[in-house]
Amino acid sequence: MPAADQPSEKMKFQLTLRQRGISDQAVLRAMEDVPREVFVMSDDRDRAYRDTALPIDCGQTISQPFVVAYMTEQLQLKPQHRVLEIGTGSGYQAAVLSRLARDVVTVERFRTLADAAKQRLAKLGCDRVDVQVGDGLSADLPLGQFDRVMVTAALETIPAALIDRLARDGVLVAPVGPPHGIQTLRRLRLTAAGQEVKDLLDVRFVPALAGLARET
Repeated sequence: MPAADQPSEKMKFQLTLRQRGISDQAVLRAMEDVPREVFVMSDDRDRAYRDTALPIDCGQTISQPFVVAYMTEQLQLKPQHRVLEIGTGSGYQAAVLSRLARDVVTVERFRTLADAAKQRLAKLGCDRVDVQVGDGLSADLPLGQFDRVMVTAALETIPAALIDRLARDGVLVAPVGPPHGIQTLRRLRLTAAGQEVKDLLDVRFVPALAGLARET
């Protein structure tokens, strides 16, 4: 039996999240409910619940569990929220978000990744997730506004087009910094007085790129 399927691995997984400061019980339940081994490459299934990022197709990665949980917790999600994710990847983060929000729209620039994520999410019954192929950083994508926005790739700056997608009292969480170095996870909240920005912790993400990927 692969290690990722053993109860002890999932117990360690949950314990690690709690030890590292994840305290939102709804987030912890969502992390418990989503089978991470479904979203990693077959050769990595025995490592699915370790607190490390893992490679996926198209040169991308699935973020380490702590980062997924932390970013989700920082969104302060409510069941009625509509959420936008930029960077679908394997679909794992979208699956977690779908356990906590009313609707999730996730945008991926690699068609290969988007198609595979759709299949995984459908098999798991994540019918609250709408996977779209496109440039999630473009203002031209007709998506509307969202209560919460999450970016799962590194931005050098947060583009105005993403801030404009936030509804009143909206929250955006994204890694900001150099594309091939250490970034800072940043939370931006729209308030009556303007924008409230808080830097959270250092992270490493693959760079966010504009346009559709040639490798689709």
